[in-house]
Order: sequence, then structure tokens, then C-alpha cells
Amino acid sequence: MTDPEILRYTRESGDFSRMLESIPYARFIGLACDQFGDDLIFRLPQKEVNLGNPILPAIHGGVIGGFMEMSAAIYLMMSQDTVRMPRIVDFSLDYLRAGLNRETYAECRLTRQGNRVANVMVTAWQKSRSQPIATARAHFLMED
Repeated sequence: MTDPEILRYTRESGDFSRMLESIPYARFIGLACDQFGDDLIFRLPQKEVNLGNPILPAIHGGVIGGFMEMSAAIYLMMSQDTVRMPRIVDFSLDYLRAGLNRETYAECRLTRQGNRVANVMVTAWQKSRSQPIATARAHFLMED
């Protein structure tokens, strides 16, 4: 999905715009990323196209899941020495509360890195980290 030049540029500059523009789903939902030292915070903007229930209004659950899975994959690409998008093996998502139509954030934590498989925990929140809207566990197959 992302070419090695874009990945190298992102790692060196901390500018994620080129990488995220090169991934069609990330571009569609408006995924953004900010780097603070070694930490990455992913952002999903308030966007009408991401709504599943316009009456509440609430973000579609699939968009929340896709946002969290894509965040975990990009997090792994940035933290590992790989130029390929890691392949998802398993993704388990717990919805904790409605994701209202406002900016949503996610952060990832590598819980295990083996030779072939990596496990990542993802937490998504809106107003407060202490009140997550969803948590997820993702297992990825890492390739050379």
C-alpha cells in the first residue's frame, strides 16, 4: 500500500500526510496522525460521511473499527523495521459507549512482538481518555 520512499519520508519528518493520502481507506475516513516524541495519537475527524446513525448522531461502528485497525497497522509500520503493511490475523473489538459525531482519538500499545506475530492494544476515546468509546486487540502477521 505505501511505498518505501513515503514510509522513509514519514519516519524522518514525522509528517504523516503523504502516507495517509496513499492509503485509500485512511483518506476516505479522514484519518490523521500526530507524533509526540515516540508516541503516536491517531485522529478521526468529525465527518458526516462517517455517521451510521444520523439521529443521535453517532459514528458508524464499522468506521470506528476500521479506524482502530488502520491505526494499529500504521503504528506497527512506524515502530518496526518494515516497509509493508502488516497483515491482520485477528481483530477483537469491544464497543463501550456511543461514538458521537465529534473528533475521535486512538492510541496503540505493542503488547507482544514475536518473530512472526505482533499483538497491539488500541484504545479510542473522544472527550476523555478515561472514558474510552472502544478498545481492541489486534494480531498481525509480520513479514520481511
